[in-house]
Amino acid sequence: MRGIDSRLNAIWYEGAPVPWLLHVLARIYETVIAWRSPVNPARLPVPVVVIGNFTAGGTGKTPVIIALVEHLKAAGHAPGVVSRGYGRSGTAPVSVDKQGLATMTGDEPLLISRRCDVPVRVDKDRRAAAEFLAGAGCTVIVSDDGLQHRGLPRTMEIEIIDAARGYGNGLMLPAGPLRERPRKVDLRICNGQNSDDSLAYGMQLVPGRCRNLGTDEVRALSDFEGAKVHALAGIGNPERFFGMLRQSGLQVQSYAFPDHHRFKSADLPSGPVLMTEKDAVKIVPAGRQDLWAVAVDAVLSPAFYAQFNRLLAADGDHHA
Repeated sequence: MRGIDSRLNAIWYEGAPVPWLLHVLARIYETVIAWRSPVNPARLPVPVVVIGNFTAGGTGKTPVIIALVEHLKAAGHAPGVVSRGYGRSGTAPVSVDKQGLATMTGDEPLLISRRCDVPVRVDKDRRAAAEFLAGAGCTVIVSDDGLQHRGLPRTMEIEIIDAARGYGNGLMLPAGPLRERPRKVDLRICNGQNSDDSLAYGMQLVPGRCRNLGTDEVRALSDFEGAKVHALAGIGNPERFFGMLRQSGLQVQSYAFPDHHRFKSADLPSGPVLMTEKDAVKIVPAGRQDLWAVAVDAVLSPAFYAQFNRLLAADGDHHA
């Protein structure tokens, strides 16, 4: 599977030739999505903020969701998060239990629940999930992904784009990384951009504390500086995580897995292993005390939060 990911990465982002079959499939894909219904114009009783991307693969969406949910909590809102729960074993709607299993809810919803301590509802019908959370007392709904989910009414759209990868070769899936053609959104965040500009707000991902999966010991990432460690990542862009560790002074032996990979004990090398929090929620330490989850935090500018607040307040006037 990783070989397929590497091949597509070369085609999408590194200038490798696009096979004719992928061009054909991309035309079919674009024709199909052109027949989609428009975004549901109905309004829900509370504001709905959709956070997503126009490309397949990781752009740093989950850290942004966590940052915005914490911002909303600090401002006195009662946010809730809706998610499709990609990679889970069941299909029935479910409210995430922080002590539950990623196989039941998906890795990202479980991580968000544990980091933010807010209601998270998993349902392939995001509108039904949003209505459920609004009925449960949430005053703002944040949608984990969903720019392409037309059935969900929304009051704000936030796109996240990777500064290094951009829109790749600009082609539609599977010839390129585009889920849909880029279009106007309310706010655009560029992961890896150092400052704000007229096109997007800059964002940096910075490492947080490291937590031992077996003992819950917490250490700073700097404690591993100079050490030889194994690093694994089953996320959309594993190299971003590995690069962050190397920039922090660690000597890294990296192991990349497909996004949402379900880890087995055989996947875990011997010796100190550092991983993303998203991967950690799927791993049972089974007596090991050398497995560490590295928190990653999204740092956004005050200007971004100020504009987000203005848009949210303007929408709140419609609900008043």
